[in-house]
Amino acid sequence: MIFNKTEKLGYAFLAIIFIFSLYLGFTNPEYFDNTFAAEDKTVESGTAIMLLCVSLLCFFRLFTISKGKSLTWKIGVFLFALLFFFGAGEEISWGQRIFGIESGDYFLQNNAQKETNLHNLVVGGKKINKIIFSQLLMVAMVVYLLVLPILYRKKDWAKNLVDKFAVPVVKWHQTIAFIASTIIVAIIPPSRKWEVYELAFGVIFFLIFLYPLNDYIFKKK
Repeated sequence: MIFNKTEKLGYAFLAIIFIFSLYLGFTNPEYFDNTFAAEDKTVESGTAIMLLCVSLLCFFRLFTISKGKSLTWKIGVFLFALLFFFGAGEEISWGQRIFGIESGDYFLQNNAQKETNLHNLVVGGKKINKIIFSQLLMVAMVVYLLVLPILYRKKDWAKNLVDKFAVPVVKWHQTIAFIASTIIVAIIPPSRKWEVYELAFGVIFFLIFLYPLNDYIFKKK
């Protein structure tokens, strides 16, 4: 298993974050929850930055190497760019705390944290975050990280479909990184440990999109 320099830096960064998170989680959980992993602090800001980087990478590819690519390729790259831009915006509530913007009446009444974002909305007494951003996202992650790579390697129809819509396919070491991240985060005691998991999500997805198994589909024709 050979890593390039960027991948080594990415995994080294994750290792430092996890070591620091474990140390704080066991020695100073109050600082972990109220400062390190608090809203708009180190971890959450890092997650937003990484998601934005994935979005910018997709937009960069769309504007620099799309010539000669199929319409489906362009649609796929564009949708991923929007998806990760949305994720970055949601992570920081679209900058409302940064810029001191007050939430509108609808979000004050229907958002669990009184913020301008969708993932904390409460519908029918249930948080959208729990239904969509936790349960459905977990299913999607399992399919993407475990099922899709196997299908891509074994079934021509899956390979053709994935390449057609410019879906980056994970390498096995990236899947292992996600599994290891899940195990490590699970043993961190403080309640806001999942903020660290989201940061790991952002870093690993940036590496996936930067260096996917099917990187040839992102080469200029």
